[in-house]
Amino acid sequence: MLQIFRRLWAVNWAEQWQYRANLLMYLLFWLVSPIVYLAVWTTVARSQGNVNGLTANDFAAYYMILLVVDVLTSQITIHVLAPEIQNGTLANRLLLPAHPVLTQVLVNNIAFKALNLIALVPIWLVLYALFQPTLNLNLLHVLLAVPALVLAFGILFLLGSALTLVAFWTTRVWALWNFYSAVFMLFAGHFVPLALLPPALQTLAKILPFSYTLYFPIQLILGKLSAADVAFSFGMQVVWLGLAYLIFHVLWRAGVRQFSAVGA
Repeated sequence: MLQIFRRLWAVNWAEQWQYRANLLMYLLFWLVSPIVYLAVWTTVARSQGNVNGLTANDFAAYYMILLVVDVLTSQITIHVLAPEIQNGTLANRLLLPAHPVLTQVLVNNIAFKALNLIALVPIWLVLYALFQPTLNLNLLHVLLAVPALVLAFGILFLLGSALTLVAFWTTRVWALWNFYSAVFMLFAGHFVPLALLPPALQTLAKILPFSYTLYFPIQLILGKLSAADVAFSFGMQVVWLGLAYLIFHVLWRAGVRQFSAVGA
């Protein structure tokens, strides 16, 4: 299995470098929203002194870390897998002795993520120079963030894969994806830090998985959480990772059973 992943990595890494311009355009599109939120909220906080206790520096630090966490945890499974399901080319991968999603699609995501991270570095440094946030990072918090980021990516990858598998039954999967993305951005803390949401939405965010994939790692890196909050959030990550895998597994088995490639 390790040899399979090595070969897939070599192929996907080389493939990502062939589409550098496309990747850069995708990254810039990805960064537009958080950069706009960064500029807006820091401006509002400066003019008012603070927003519900959050200063301009708090917003700058939050969104600067969000830019990195978002790249590390996001996934593009629907862009890779949905077309293969809909045009029937997934049939070729089903003949291989390895799970096509948990090998090929997974490695494609990681390769895309790695190249995105490289491209993000100069953009991040420019933004840091412009907004000059004070980042008082603690080594322990950064180290704890590593497993949190891995679990966060696992949750989002499996949820994204499960949603993509709906393409086995309908061509409207992109409409579902757009709705899912909007819900994710609201409850993950992408639009605004969750502390600014109404209490009812904050409570709902603690139940849904999305806050544990973005907001939790950000707050952990910034040292904003108590030990009890960290332990609870890690526990919720493990629970949601298990539930996401179960949903993905059930949909995969059901979808493959009724899948028929064009011409088959």
